[in-house]
Amino acid sequence: MAGFLSTVKRIYLSIYNWAVFCGWIQVLYLALKTLNESGHEKVYDAVERPLQLAQTAAVMEILHGLVGLVRSPVSATLPQIGSRIYVTWGILWSFPETRTHWLVSSLVISWSITETVRYSFFGMKEALGFAPSWLLWLRYSTFLILYPTGITSEVGLIYIALPYIKRSDKYCLRMPNTWNFSFDYFYASILALGIYVPGSPHMYQYMIGQRKKALSKSKRE
Repeated sequence: MAGFLSTVKRIYLSIYNWAVFCGWIQVLYLALKTLNESGHEKVYDAVERPLQLAQTAAVMEILHGLVGLVRSPVSATLPQIGSRIYVTWGILWSFPETRTHWLVSSLVISWSITETVRYSFFGMKEALGFAPSWLLWLRYSTFLILYPTGITSEVGLIYIALPYIKRSDKYCLRMPNTWNFSFDYFYASILALGIYVPGSPHMYQYMIGQRKKALSKSKRE
């Protein structure tokens, strides 16, 4: 029974990783094609739907960690996925004024390269039981550049959105109301920016630690 469940788990994770990989490779292709042909102002319109689908699918990784399907700690997965979901839906989808900024291109390209490498790596490990050494190196090295560019783009877009958030009053809950509770999306967004300050260096250090362990283990093998 345990062997059967292990096989089902590997099949499911293989399908999941390759499906999301296909989404991100589509995002990368459309972003580069549009950037070359039409300029950065049109990138978001070209990638909106596949970006939303691919990024939202990452929520499943939190569930995978919670139920023990993968070994990745939820404490590391949750903040990264949460921040990306927030930027995807809470900023870009919610405030169209941000969509033509050049930071959208750097965001989308940083995310999509990172994720095509990551999902192909895990897809191969689940499907074949191993991944080639060059893919392992890419998995644990591309973040050295793409993590800073992605984070900078996320922070920049949230900052750019602040005036529109404040002016729109969207997602705000004002008193009085049935729940006797108020919520201001503008200040919540400022808080989100504040979380990036300690959170980003912590995650970067975590990834450097993971890189050292993964590459040293590969050398021993």
